Amino acid sequence: MGTHSTGDEPGTRAAPSEEGETGTRARVRRRIRISAGPIVVITLLMALLSTMYLGYVVNPEKNLHDFPIALVNQDDGDIRDGQQIDIGDQITSALTERVPADKVDLRVIGIGEAQRLLDNGEVYGAIILPSDLSKRLSILGTGSVVPGDIQQPVITVVTNPRTGTYATQITQTVARQALIQVNAEVGKQLTATVDDELKAGPGGGTEISGAARLMLAEPIQVLIEPYRPLPDGTGQGLSAFFYTLLVVLAGFTGAMIVHTMVDSALGFVPTEYGPWFVHHPTSPHSRVRTLLLKWGVIAVAAPIVSGLFIGIATLLDMPLDHSLALFLFGTLAIIAVGVTALSVLAVFGSAGLLINLILFIVLGLPSAGATIPLEATPHYMAWLATFEPMHQIYLGIRAILYFDAHGNPGLARGVGMSLFGLGVGLVLGLVFTILYDRKGLERRSNR
Repeated sequence: MGTHSTGDEPGTRAAPSEEGETGTRARVRRRIRISAGPIVVITLLMALLSTMYLGYVVNPEKNLHDFPIALVNQDDGDIRDGQQIDIGDQITSALTERVPADKVDLRVIGIGEAQRLLDNGEVYGAIILPSDLSKRLSILGTGSVVPGDIQQPVITVVTNPRTGTYATQITQTVARQALIQVNAEVGKQLTATVDDELKAGPGGGTEISGAARLMLAEPIQVLIEPYRPLPDGTGQGLSAFFYTLLVVLAGFTGAMIVHTMVDSALGFVPTEYGPWFVHHPTSPHSRVRTLLLKWGVIAVAAPIVSGLFIGIATLLDMPLDHSLALFLFGTLAIIAVGVTALSVLAVFGSAGLLINLILFIVLGLPSAGATIPLEATPHYMAWLATFEPMHQIYLGIRAILYFDAHGNPGLARGVGMSLFGLGVGLVLGLVFTILYDRKGLERRSNR
């Protein structure tokens, strides 16, 4: 009698239909793995991108914090009816109390210190109370009932356009809102004082005319004027930001181009242009030697590109009072970004492309503080700005273009942080490539 196999016994082969089903499932799982990876990466990257960019721009007024504005009280006061009147002190106290301290850093300082801070870009504007404020208010009160020419008291709000257009707008908004309330309070006091004087005077029941009462209701004129206005050709303060973007992209994209083309020439990756495909024999270059070659290429390209930027800016009539400083700093920044980006690629391989994109672009643009000041963005933006390369480069370029290439407005920090970043990139690349070489992790195909 013959035996019949069921296919369930050990050592027996599965039926052809079962083999087909197993193969189909394996192919499906493989296709899912191939497609799921990019989908997950894209989703996470776009989530980070939208959080950074929309969080940066959606609600600057709500995010306002520690916004620096100077308050200068130069009022000498006045004596009226034997009593000392100090309207400047009253307005200073009122502004200090009414301006929200969690949003605005109102610094009560002297005029000399205010000018220094404006020159260094350390404050976005200043509210200046003139020396004759109390006197003019007294004269205005008297002039409302006595014929004669009078001049309305003026409080000047000085903006700092070299710190950015949006910072200027915020300064104007904050100052206007605060001074409207103060003006109304001073108006009430002045109107009441004049009323009391008229009642106590010889006429007894004399009243203030309607025109005079209207003038006394808002006795102070608020004048807004820029401190050291920017010249034409600066894009209202945006030229520094876009020049920074050019420099960062030169280092970032330059590193990507150098990495791809050098690896292709050395045979580590194939070269493909349209239908043309070639894969050169793999070079015996070590990892550290390959990285040194790439660093050399970006170092040679950096001054060429930096000079190109200067030339194009000159042709476009962009003001360049310190072109040599801009050329040198641009060269340093391009090398720092390029060297660091190449080191990241050497350490992490293909994943370095994504890391560089996040480091230099996704996190860099909103934390640069170039279009919207950091004090009008979420707090984590200011934290990122302490080390993000784009912010450091922007400070240096802005100082060169708008602040006469002085160190305090940001050039010293820009140079220092660029050198620090370059050092980090050099150490990172050398340490890991030497380690990979010593462990025998050569860049060769497994085929």
